[in-house]
Amino acid sequence: MTNRRSFLKSLAGATAGISLTTGAIASGQDSRDSLGEVLPKRKLGRTGEYVTMLGTGGYHVGWTTERDAQEVIEAALEGGVRFFDTAESYSSGTSEERYGKYLTPKYRDLIFLMTKSTGRDAKTVQEHLEGSLRRLKVDQIDLYQVHAIQTPNDVDQRIENGVLDVLLKAQLQGKIKHLGFTGHQNPYAHSRMLEQTEKSDIFDAVLMPVNLLDVSYFSFIENVMPKALKRNMGILAIKSLADGRFFSEKKEANWTSDDPVIPNYVSIKEAMHFVWSLPVSVLISGNENATYMREKIALARSFSKLTEEEKTNLIEKVKPLALTGKIEYFKSKEL
Repeated sequence: MTNRRSFLKSLAGATAGISLTTGAIASGQDSRDSLGEVLPKRKLGRTGEYVTMLGTGGYHVGWTTERDAQEVIEAALEGGVRFFDTAESYSSGTSEERYGKYLTPKYRDLIFLMTKSTGRDAKTVQEHLEGSLRRLKVDQIDLYQVHAIQTPNDVDQRIENGVLDVLLKAQLQGKIKHLGFTGHQNPYAHSRMLEQTEKSDIFDAVLMPVNLLDVSYFSFIENVMPKALKRNMGILAIKSLADGRFFSEKKEANWTSDDPVIPNYVSIKEAMHFVWSLPVSVLISGNENATYMREKIALARSFSKLTEEEKTNLIEKVKPLALTGKIEYFKSKEL
């Protein structure tokens, strides 16, 4: 526990360095725009960009009903969210199409837009990129990411197949502003990508699971976050509630539990405030309806940074559940 507390303490300074809790007027970041009050913003690594601490997850925007998707987008904008995530693979492009219909035509200048490609070769990634630009109805994507890397070998193969080359070319052409990579399966895949790009240093951001259980099981927080921070990359947090498995039931995954993390061990507020108490630039939250979106916005507005002792106690409280590996089902130790 002492080592864990020391590790979390080492991240505390980085967290303070990226947080802009008072509207960040001194940094040129207004707390309001034409739509109203904006959520507190945080630095996105070395990009010079500032993003809202809460982001809208595009996966849910793709699979929920069209009406709910529109209402989620509108609720996010009304509540001060200005970071929007999606990917070409989300419901076969439906998520991007809905953003292109309800988000970018009116609000492109107010938002930070991110999408991704699962392509494993240059040709496929090029096709994905052009399709994303078309569906999103934009000329440039703020952050484009190599999506869902799985293993160190997967990383090596994508690089050999020219994935990074095509993205760098697109960046020079102005189609992409910043580059990043994502994954939720294996922290050593992330480490390999960082190693393989150490000299070129092309990535500005990395997306990965960040939650209370992660620290105790095949951890991205311990194995990836310090390396990415050393490179001054923005940290994008996903799976903050373990893809819904912190709760007793998730119908979409046929998941049920007699001993759920929430409410038996922690609250939703504690789980999300834990993530925001780490040096993450944005917590990306998927919500299939406007009510859930508004709940997450309220949690962002009520954020109060946890102490190192509070974070350690929460981690220890859920450690036995973490070690089963069942809740963070999306992780794999395949090398």
